[in-house]
Amino acid sequence: MNTREAAGITGVSVRTLQHYDKIGLLCPNRDPDNGYRNYSDENLDQLQQILFFRECGFSLAEIKVFLANPGFDREKAFVLQRDCLLQERERINIMLKTLDRTIKTWKGDKTMTQSEKFYGLGKQNNPYEEEARRLWGNEAVDKSNEKLGSLTEEEQNQVFENMDQMFRELAKLCRKPPESEAVQAAINNMFRFFNENFGVTYSLEAFAGLGQLYISDSRFTQNIDQYAQGLSVFLSEAMAYYAESRKTIK
Repeated sequence: MNTREAAGITGVSVRTLQHYDKIGLLCPNRDPDNGYRNYSDENLDQLQQILFFRECGFSLAEIKVFLANPGFDREKAFVLQRDCLLQERERINIMLKTLDRTIKTWKGDKTMTQSEKFYGLGKQNNPYEEEARRLWGNEAVDKSNEKLGSLTEEEQNQVFENMDQMFRELAKLCRKPPESEAVQAAINNMFRFFNENFGVTYSLEAFAGLGQLYISDSRFTQNIDQYAQGLSVFLSEAMAYYAESRKTIK
């Protein structure tokens, strides 16, 4: 189904779906004839998972890391999300009771101690967030959140638009040898972009490892190859060459 149909079924706005695609969180296939997004049943299942995580208070950066983890377990995620929402329901029930008692107190029908006025108020640490991080996350989530969280929404969108443009430019080079000067200059820009915009410092080894992930994880492959068929393999080779040649220079 197309983007508008997916939006109608899920209640997620067209703009949000487009944003999820742009940041690599939910990337549907593209119609080869017109380039329009085409959401499969699997895409909608993943969107449901994303929305449950959002309801549990997780950021888009966290969710992206979780879903990209090769060890991600959908069933475990559902169980964790259910437990998280049950905890939140209990907190809401306590707040409602506090609110009901407060109304009666204002009417003069009850009295409350100062501490009773605050039962259920104030967010507590979410133990399920720590569990999700233990299962599928890493410290990069915190660093990425900190970096992106310091930006305005407009600035964040600009970062992701710049990344989208970067991959489009890389796609134009994928017919050239990965070790060519033009390609390596573009890969150097890519290396700098990742290190300057996401709060995570990639070593040369980690950068090459990211390139390997582009071809070993089908979710990365699908996302990248939407720019050009075979781009993921091309980037993996170019990033590996870049890392190795930089080691030699050092």
